[in-house]
Amino acid sequence: MKSIYYSFIVPVYNRPDEIEKLLLSISQLNYEGAFEVVIIEDGSENTCKTVCSRFRESVNINYLFKSNSGPGDSRNYGMKKANGDYFIILDSDCILPESYLNHVDRFLKKKFVDCYGGPDAAAESFSDLQKAINYSMTSFFTTGGLRGGSEALGKFQPRSFNMGLSKKAFIVTNGFSKIHPGEDPDLTIRLWKNNFETALISKAYVYHERRISWFLFYKQVNKFGMVRVILNKWHPETKKLTYWFPTLFIMGLFFSIGLLFIGQYWLILFYAIYFLLIFIESSIRNGLIVGFKSIIACIVQFYGYGTGFLLSWYKINMKKVPERTAFPNLFFK
Repeated sequence: MKSIYYSFIVPVYNRPDEIEKLLLSISQLNYEGAFEVVIIEDGSENTCKTVCSRFRESVNINYLFKSNSGPGDSRNYGMKKANGDYFIILDSDCILPESYLNHVDRFLKKKFVDCYGGPDAAAESFSDLQKAINYSMTSFFTTGGLRGGSEALGKFQPRSFNMGLSKKAFIVTNGFSKIHPGEDPDLTIRLWKNNFETALISKAYVYHERRISWFLFYKQVNKFGMVRVILNKWHPETKKLTYWFPTLFIMGLFFSIGLLFIGQYWLILFYAIYFLLIFIESSIRNGLIVGFKSIIACIVQFYGYGTGFLLSWYKINMKKVPERTAFPNLFFK
């Protein structure tokens, strides 16, 4: 197989500090082939142009500025301007291990796929909160390995914080849609419909910092729940009963707490065992403080996603409200 010319595609909005960390990690990649980095400034007031200029001697950077239209449209814009035949899409708050591109290149030369995804990991320097949220978003006990923690899932759905896409697949699908979040699973489903394969490259992980607080984490997963119902409407063949799990989990938790007032403890024991498993696994990985915070992160994740999913299901499936009318904040113009 001939060598692949890679283009990193990175949209950014008012985050020059994040771009500096990302470019520093890219400059330290031990990959010997040629590649480029396309930075798409999505209408930022606090731009990263100066940061990019400082790395031009060590990294081949193509800096683009455009009006604000959201991350999906910005990625599309960057891919149209890029010179590569394979695009690697990253979030601006990611940091790459030095061997990242070697793992990608080795995998694609052995078994080429038109779209891949890689996991996210927590670096040692991350805060306890970041580590707890990372655990909650990636653990088999909480997401079933949906974001790259498990390979036993059948078809893998790449996520746009760490995603590869061939130029051919981009041209056929026209890239990302205007919804956000949810533009990445929507693209993956359309790729499958066009007979493109996806794969998990487990060794191609990134350190995903996530500019996050408990409140921002709640808002993020709440939107994930809302979006899932919309995706089920657009792609009904992808519906699964498991998407109801966070909603049922939270309803059961509240019900189990209510049972305590009448002396019934059997249901709360189930939740206690579940939270104990999370605490033990996360503590082994990250320490006791992160283990405790991982329980909180799990509850926030399930509550945010579950309530968002239920509200969206009611508006879209019961009241028949058009998705852009029901949730205008989930769409860019």
